[in-house]
Amino acid sequence: MESKFGRGFVIPLVALARHFSLPPEQAFYGAADHLDELVVPARFAGTQVDALVEQLRKRVIWHQPGTMDREDAEDVKRILRRLLVEVDRSLGVADPQVGTYE
Repeated sequence: MESKFGRGFVIPLVALARHFSLPPEQAFYGAADHLDELVVPARFAGTQVDALVEQLRKRVIWHQPGTMDREDAEDVKRILRRLLVEVDRSLGVADPQVGTYE
């Protein structure tokens, strides 16, 4: 079956990140759809990556648009940054950084 909102690990994360490049009051609309087929690879089971994906799911799915949009959007962006750093570390990058101008 063809995926409507992305399937895999990286693809849904990139789609989700695109949502959070929008203004906070627009970011959450449709964002949870990209989590439906997000698959955490087996190599990350039980790791910090797995825990961060779970935090991300909760923050996005439980958000009520119009309530604390700015604060929750910042939390999601922070979790995404931490997740990217952890993935790079697991791939052997010694000192991953998201940079000042992300």
